[in-house]
Amino acid sequence: MRGGKKMLLNSIFTLLRGGHVDIVEVMLQVVATLLIIFLVLPFHEYAHGWAANKLGDPTAKWEGRLTFNPLASVEPMGAAALLLFGFGWAKPVPVDSRYFKNPRRDMALVALAGPTANLLASFVGALLMYAVMAFVPYNTFVYYTVVFFNYYSFINAVLAVFNMVPIPPLDGSKILASFLSDRARYNFYRYQSVLSMIGLVLLASSVLDGPISLIENIVYGGVTRLASLPFRLFGLL
Repeated sequence: MRGGKKMLLNSIFTLLRGGHVDIVEVMLQVVATLLIIFLVLPFHEYAHGWAANKLGDPTAKWEGRLTFNPLASVEPMGAAALLLFGFGWAKPVPVDSRYFKNPRRDMALVALAGPTANLLASFVGALLMYAVMAFVPYNTFVYYTVVFFNYYSFINAVLAVFNMVPIPPLDGSKILASFLSDRARYNFYRYQSVLSMIGLVLLASSVLDGPISLIENIVYGGVTRLASLPFRLFGLL
């Protein structure tokens, strides 16, 4: 996981080198990631479709994508990437901007709905984590329960940040496009396949790891502080 937390791939490499990993924590990470794949990724795509439908585009509704059914959203390669690397993707819901009254603004709002869904899922996970810490006496089971919710919450925060990177086809690219001039926007979409390749190379080469990790930690820190606030106000933590 970015931000100093081990991804499954890192754990595998550690084992191959003869190092030690906490097998229970690795299993909890896998379970948390699978929960995100089958529940949160469909929620992310549903949020896109719901926002588009509210703004006048019924395409996702017509094509049966306004659903939480994971079979409609899970993409095998994206799911595998999430398990191994901590970021992944699902099948995007269809959006037709011709239905929008204000295509630039509305497309940005539709794009923003997905990462917002991840932030909401991250907040719920952090809230449950602090509830366990506040109300359940500490023992080994509680420790691993907290670890599970921590993984779940952090991975969702990572997905929210990752999707906001302004590289096609990520949600951030659609938000960026809404602020570009007509000419710049035309060229942006004209060369989006090239921009996607450049972005992929930058991500794979770890050039962006520093700034992205910083943003991930800031976002996750904000989510956890907000989630812990009611418990701290009542002196439960």
